[in-house]
Amino acid sequence: MTTADAVRKTFALQEPLDPAVHARRWVTLGVLCLSLMIIVMDNTILNVAIPSLMEDLHASNTDIQWIIDAYTLVFACLLLTTGSLSDRFGRKGALQIGIALFGLGSISAALSDSVTHLIVSRAFMGIGGALIMPSTLSILTNVFRDPKERGRAIAIWAGFSGLSVAIGPVTGGLLLEHFEWSSVFWVNIPIGLAALGLGFFFVPTSRDPNQGKIDIPGAVLSVITLGALLFGIIEGPVRGWTDGLVLAGFGVAVVGAISFISWELHVDEPMLDMRFFANPRFSAANGAITMTFFALFGSMFLMTQYWQLVHGYSPLGAGVRLIPYALCMMITAPLSARLVERLGSKRVITTGLSIVALSLLTLSFIHATTPYPRVIIVFCVMAVGMGMTMAPATESVMGSLPREKAGVGSAVNDTTRQVGGALGVAIIGSIVTSVYSSRVTDVAGRFDVRGESLARAKDSLANAIDVGREMSTSGTSFIDDVKDAFVGSLSIGLRFSASVIVVAALVVWKFLPARSADALADHSGEAAEVTPGDPTISVAAGGR
Repeated sequence: MTTADAVRKTFALQEPLDPAVHARRWVTLGVLCLSLMIIVMDNTILNVAIPSLMEDLHASNTDIQWIIDAYTLVFACLLLTTGSLSDRFGRKGALQIGIALFGLGSISAALSDSVTHLIVSRAFMGIGGALIMPSTLSILTNVFRDPKERGRAIAIWAGFSGLSVAIGPVTGGLLLEHFEWSSVFWVNIPIGLAALGLGFFFVPTSRDPNQGKIDIPGAVLSVITLGALLFGIIEGPVRGWTDGLVLAGFGVAVVGAISFISWELHVDEPMLDMRFFANPRFSAANGAITMTFFALFGSMFLMTQYWQLVHGYSPLGAGVRLIPYALCMMITAPLSARLVERLGSKRVITTGLSIVALSLLTLSFIHATTPYPRVIIVFCVMAVGMGMTMAPATESVMGSLPREKAGVGSAVNDTTRQVGGALGVAIIGSIVTSVYSSRVTDVAGRFDVRGESLARAKDSLANAIDVGREMSTSGTSFIDDVKDAFVGSLSIGLRFSASVIVVAALVVWKFLPARSADALADHSGEAAEVTPGDPTISVAAGGR
């Protein structure tokens, strides 16, 4: 069988959708968004509780890093495996088991009385998150069969995800004003119970009808590869990029990736069919998502410090001030689907990325004293660009795959986000830290700050501010100067982020097909016929 024949067979029309499922598809989308909320919000709400954790559990900076990263590491490592298993055994079951595990992990985290207990609980929550995230998107893809409606549903899903990012710190700040740090975990329980109950009634069951052998070697290799890669990324900024353990992590990741690809290319029933990457709609969209999250996570990680340390906002105050950004993304993401219907994915995504790059470049010219309104306006413009980018790119990934492989396709989409985001925080953070350290050394020389105080000031802006407060004279001037040093370093990081987004835009313009029919025609030799509005038809490359 030729590659074109295989692809044509893979993209064959599937079984009709149950009319009852079709009738309540928008209710199902609401339940999926609620299920998504529990993990997206948790990723941001924990940051608000860090000072309380450090005080109550006597956690060091390294402890805090692993409280956060234990979840990320397990979550990202298991995505491909859980996505594949959900395709095989049922996506609804994977979603509900994931919510239950996430809830149990949240209870354990809330009851933690030691750093070790909390780290283990967060890692356990990562298992639940890895089951939830790909299931929501794969169920959505199977419920919304009409390509146009699927694009709009994914846009709403993406917009709700953006809103949940802002809800996290605001909710966390409100909780911590009245309760202990454990409340940021207890809040997951009512949301999880609501998602479980509604999901039981309104989320349909779906799975891959072509059951084959479980690809155990592929699953093991994917976990080893992603685990080693993320370990190297997480530890690189702490230990140094040339540290032996960090280099060993990257080495294992490279060997693991080569072994995984080789195995998947030759096994009869692969966990991830590598032929998917031959489709430019799939590979270009994933590449754009990776680079976008690289720049976004890296820049937002730094901007969080700008709001709280330079401007002096509390975590709650910073979260409230980012609500306009989240609302702009929530509004733009659903509208992007209609733009795609008119203009095609390539034009919309490229325009969105260009807006994001221009916004990041504009942000790089801010100062320590730049007023909030001027900064948030640029943030809102960037949110418009993000809304125009992420939803169409996600739809391009999901729309380029056969529906029965929606689980593993969603897992690939989520994995690229996690790896790109982790790389962004590590690499952009390291660049800014290096420049900041050099500039603070110059500032310290002018104020005769030496020894341990200098080392603390170079470590972070928060420590530098503490050093300034301990100074008997000239402390205020020292704090002003180290803030300027940080903002100058931040500007370099933002410009680097903007350059990465420009590369992403070029990749999309060069390789992403203008419309889905073009992708299928290029891939199989003929365009597929799509019947608009027919809920019983799903073409893997359908949509625009």
